[in-house]
Amino acid sequence: MFKLQKGLCVSAIKSLQFRFSTSLSRRGCHSSTLLISQPDMKVTILSALEDNYMYLITDEKTNEAAIVDPVNPDKVINEVAKQGVNLKSVLTTHHHWDHAGGNDDLVKKVKGLTVYGGDDRIGALTDKVEQDDQFKIGSLNVHCLFTPCHTSGHICYLVTGESGGEPSVFTGDTLFLSGCGKFYEGTAQQMHAALIDKLGSLKDDTKVYCGHEYTTSNLKFALHVEPGNTEIQQRMKQVQDLRSKGIPTVPGTISDEKKWNPFMRVGVDSVQQFTKKTDPVEVMGELRRTKDSFKPKM
Repeated sequence: MFKLQKGLCVSAIKSLQFRFSTSLSRRGCHSSTLLISQPDMKVTILSALEDNYMYLITDEKTNEAAIVDPVNPDKVINEVAKQGVNLKSVLTTHHHWDHAGGNDDLVKKVKGLTVYGGDDRIGALTDKVEQDDQFKIGSLNVHCLFTPCHTSGHICYLVTGESGGEPSVFTGDTLFLSGCGKFYEGTAQQMHAALIDKLGSLKDDTKVYCGHEYTTSNLKFALHVEPGNTEIQQRMKQVQDLRSKGIPTVPGTISDEKKWNPFMRVGVDSVQQFTKKTDPVEVMGELRRTKDSFKPKM
């Protein structure tokens, strides 16, 4: 059951595939707060700034929690107190201020936090991680995926529980729903390795929690690349409905991204025809160059 609460108003939205509750007391934030219940964990989606997302991950067995990219520390602290969870760690995807900018303040206000990340430029970093490093959030396992390109030290975090059901990956600015991050410090080869070789090899039902609410604009580009793709057309309608209600479009799944994200479809004929290239890495690079200058019609 999906519950939408605004004051005393409660309504069910049957079209959504996930079970979660939401509060629309947004107070200037771009999206409502969602609590996603999965077999081994809870993920609370917290909006921040103009389009960022922070994620509070809670192990159901131990009540231990971690926060991903806490750019708004006070909002995180309030949510932790509201849920009564034990915040123990920070998972930082990359060093950009809109992801790591709250770390220093948070560790001052919550003592004893372990701060993970893959880049020495990350504030308050205590534990630098690399590809295949692992650690725990209570009973949950966290597997680090090194995905350099957007930044040279970018890490995605794959979180799984003991049951193995519905794993979750927190992708920062590497993989967005229906898009990917700009190649600020890397190459098309690196983004291909990140999206196709690493993230694309995860289980199809892996939930994707990305760093920004860019889905609508990303889908406009996806339709520009594949105007005849009915999967993208249908997804756009769903996303427009969600955004009209202030509901986040995250999480997605790896399976769905392979249907409508052009950057994960570099081997598909229609995407190659658009770029006029056949080598998947060259397709990746051409898609990024085109997206960087793309101006969608309103």
